[in-house]
Amino acid sequence: MTQLLLSVVRKTEEARDIYSFELASPDGADLPPFEAGAHIDVHVAPGLVRQYSLCNHPAERHRYVIAVLCDAASRGGSKTLHSELHVGDLVTVGEPRNHFALVPAGRTLLVAGGIGVTPLLSMAEWLHHTDASFTLHYCARDPERAAFHRCLQRMPYADRVQFHFDGGDVAQRLDLPALLAEPDPELHLYVCGPAGFIEYVVDSARDHGWPSANIHLEYFSNQDLDTSNDGAFEIQIASTGVRLAVAADESASTVLNRSGFSIPISCEQGVCGTCLTGVLEGIPEHRDLCLSDDERAANDQFTPCCSRAKGKLLVLDL
Repeated sequence: MTQLLLSVVRKTEEARDIYSFELASPDGADLPPFEAGAHIDVHVAPGLVRQYSLCNHPAERHRYVIAVLCDAASRGGSKTLHSELHVGDLVTVGEPRNHFALVPAGRTLLVAGGIGVTPLLSMAEWLHHTDASFTLHYCARDPERAAFHRCLQRMPYADRVQFHFDGGDVAQRLDLPALLAEPDPELHLYVCGPAGFIEYVVDSARDHGWPSANIHLEYFSNQDLDTSNDGAFEIQIASTGVRLAVAADESASTVLNRSGFSIPISCEQGVCGTCLTGVLEGIPEHRDLCLSDDERAANDQFTPCCSRAKGKLLVLDL
């Protein structure tokens, strides 16, 4: 996977505990293009890679902009970036990848919770750029914790943005049942934020009859992953017939890399899709957050960083 060495040209405090980082090529060269909803891998430290959504205009080629929340539950990435990454520093990132792409639609509804606004900002920029019909609903605890709050109020599409804060006037809070009351084949929903927020929005949409094909979501983490009942299983390499044992307390990706099979690993939570591996036989126990329901049902790929086997054996397309 191609990696880029970029310079931090701007670091801005966007809200309480949230900084944005503007990254550019040290020689001013254009960066690889990206589409709305894309993210990049950021090499925070040796062996520590984290994914951050690009939140600037997709037509821009001179910079990538990410926003990072310093989460108390962070496994090290956000805290390191906040405290140790400064203007002038160089940072290695991967080329943009997209598991949360916009699809053509008559109308688009964007619903953000907290830092989940980042990929939706890029979507709003693109939808405005293409004269598409859209609205953005941004939920946060309060204005001081809403990244890009002031920026969004100055945007040419500001009249399409509605803010909803936990505190303050009850009338401005998100009325989700009303917002989702009338599903339409031409209306697509995109939601991003904390896992509980996403589940609340998606469950509400389904309760109101929204088809799955019109609901799009992206998680930032897989913190609810339960490994307490994990058991051992085997993986077989289709090209050689070699079988490898995966113990209850280790991942398939760990075993594969230890055995000489170079499986790219990034988030280690099944969020980014970097390690997706083909499955020829057996049924995976899917624990990822990147595959769609249809992709999971096909059982022809899995994320070895966190997913396991429902039976005793998975034959991998390696």
